[in-house]
Amino acid sequence: MRDAYHEELDSIGDGLVEMARLVGSAIGRATTAILDSDLKLAEAVIEADRKVDALQHELEARAITLLARQQPVATDLRIVVTSLRMSADLERSGDLAQHVAKLARLRYPERAVPHDLHATILEMGQLAQRLMAKAAEVIITKDVDLALQLEQDDDAMDLLHRTLFQHLMDDRWKHGIETAVDVTLLGRYYERYADHAVSVAKRVVYLVTGEHADDLQSDIQPATQVEGA
Repeated sequence: MRDAYHEELDSIGDGLVEMARLVGSAIGRATTAILDSDLKLAEAVIEADRKVDALQHELEARAITLLARQQPVATDLRIVVTSLRMSADLERSGDLAQHVAKLARLRYPERAVPHDLHATILEMGQLAQRLMAKAAEVIITKDVDLALQLEQDDDAMDLLHRTLFQHLMDDRWKHGIETAVDVTLLGRYYERYADHAVSVAKRVVYLVTGEHADDLQSDIQPATQVEGA
């Protein structure tokens, strides 16, 4: 019975990894769809989100069954509860990738992103995909140091997000209000996607250590400052 129980716990972890990989692929393909005005690819991303939703529902059902039947305590309880929260983060990430694809579909056959912002949106999409790939690796390895790095990596996304707003606020903006709204939404989608990847990593830190990532980082920061002094 205990072997079956731990196998079920492991299967929940495997499901989370699969979700992370699916939503990582989704944001990459959605970025291509929005930049290339690829309707077929956009539709594929939108349709594929159903699999992410189905996986989350399956993971929730497994977790609830474990809670009811096994009544886990201590570390096992932390695993189940944290996994539920991670699945919610990953499902929301999939929704955000879908939003990007839906915007591509809405503006087809036109391109939602003006040429002068193509490189910035491409970089945001690539960064989002890398962040989620790292989050998947953190789920697999339970590497706390790697998990803590994700918040620093997310600073690059915040910088790109600010770059978009600088373009929007520039007096030389010539693409109109509709495109400004589209670009504003896209920036928000990518920023929130990155936040969810960071959230997944932080939850792994809590799963492994029983401490919140922000508390660990505050403990580490003074030591880092001393070393750099």
